[in-house]
Amino acid sequence: MNIAGRLEQASRKGARLFQAPGRVNIIGEHTDYSEGLVLPFNTGLYTWIEAMPRNDRIVRLRSRNLDDVRSFSLDDVTPPDDPDWVAYVMGVSAELEQEGFRLQGADLDIDGEIPLGGGLSSSASLEVAIASAMLALAGSSLPPPRTAALCQRAEHRYAGVNCGIMDQYSVAAGKPGQAMLLDCRSLEAEFVALPNTLAMIVTDSGAKHELADSDYNDRRHDCAEATRRFAELDSSVSTLRDVSCDLLETGAERLGDKIYRRSRHVVTEIERVTKAFNAIAASDLDELGALVSASHRSLRDDFEVSCEEIEALVAIADSCTGVFGSRMIGGGFGGCVLSIVAAEHAAAVTADIGDRYGRLLGKPPWIHPVEPAAAAGEVTMS
Repeated sequence: MNIAGRLEQASRKGARLFQAPGRVNIIGEHTDYSEGLVLPFNTGLYTWIEAMPRNDRIVRLRSRNLDDVRSFSLDDVTPPDDPDWVAYVMGVSAELEQEGFRLQGADLDIDGEIPLGGGLSSSASLEVAIASAMLALAGSSLPPPRTAALCQRAEHRYAGVNCGIMDQYSVAAGKPGQAMLLDCRSLEAEFVALPNTLAMIVTDSGAKHELADSDYNDRRHDCAEATRRFAELDSSVSTLRDVSCDLLETGAERLGDKIYRRSRHVVTEIERVTKAFNAIAASDLDELGALVSASHRSLRDDFEVSCEEIEALVAIADSCTGVFGSRMIGGGFGGCVLSIVAAEHAAAVTADIGDRYGRLLGKPPWIHPVEPAAAAGEVTMS
């Protein structure tokens, strides 16, 4: 359904319409929680919420994707023992109240276009969409950086995922047509327009990841342990962001093989982000593709977050004419693959990947060309 159709549907119910995009991270994976650099952009795939206020403190939720209806009271919100999708809504609501906003109950009808578990930030999209809707119904608003930080806390406390700030920040503050170079320490952002010679194609491997149930939190623990050991060598180190390549090699022996490789991924990935930003600015697709491919190898070999399906998909994508490089995106252990493609070959590459990977998967894969889209907010008649 297009935007006009969604607006008409919402208005017939007397509801307000809100959207929040998904995001694709071009490069800079597993660097955000080490206060590193990332290079995301928002996609034109959205979480949509039709929101109607209530006269009580009950939040009633309907997920069209999951065919699920739930409700909870704003007066009785605690982190669940076994979190599912409702935990994200409860968490954002609780964090908003903790910030001093007095929320009112609402009927929220939720519909999503973002593949769940695909590494395209369906959870952050839901969080920021909920924050936008609940704040608007309460007659309030927050600047995008504060919204992002609040939604990150909600994911930590209520969903059990110790994520970095990238996803929420991109969804809350991204710009159409541009990628965002985000410094996850200072939260300063710089934007670069994507050249019209570049196309980006995302393909879902079909292997779903559940971050709270995966090794994601273990990888974050590995990085924290690495930071602790580096701090013993250099007291100025507070995260892996502070570790130079020289210090990395100096500390290699005391780290042990696994922690050394985790550290090497983060340290070299941060360097790749800056180089990728410059490559985009220079419209150098060969360099950008090489950096993206190097990122994938590092995620596979040093961070060990790939899987059989991802590797098969990357191999197929990289063999297509017009593809400069591909890598897994998201937290890992499944999800989607991003391919950097010459715009003139985008249609042929999409068809080729769809056909060849579809035969391995046993069905046509979800495959989608993506372009940078605007940040989350309320949808109104322009």
